[in-house]
Amino acid sequence: MSYTHTVTVPLTWEEAVQRTREALAGQGFGILSEIDVRATFEAKLGAGAAAELGDYIILGACNPALASRALSADPDMGALLPCNVVVRRGSDAAETTIQSIDPQTMVKLSDSPEVRDVADDADGRLRAALASLQAR
Repeated sequence: MSYTHTVTVPLTWEEAVQRTREALAGQGFGILSEIDVRATFEAKLGAGAAAELGDYIILGACNPALASRALSADPDMGALLPCNVVVRRGSDAAETTIQSIDPQTMVKLSDSPEVRDVADDADGRLRAALASLQAR
């Protein structure tokens, strides 16, 4: 079972991060949180662990209207919010990978029909954001 949507693009790390932010914004998502995993690895595990990982950032993307609908339908959905979007690039990679969670995983965890509708909407938006990165 796949739980992510993934694209690989021939962009530099900086371009990929910036364009990912723009693509998400174009689909109504803001960034609530940002985790620089490489920096965390370097601080906690050392430079070697950071170098082995490469560039790796997790963006906590949220579309407030969708989040409101999901939480109204099933307050436990908050444990799955925000939607994580990963931008990563290995130390020796020529391309950058961008991944988002597949919102359909929410459907598997809730019996609410409204959660299904929200997941469908979020899924379409995240897929469109990723597709726009490949189109540039």
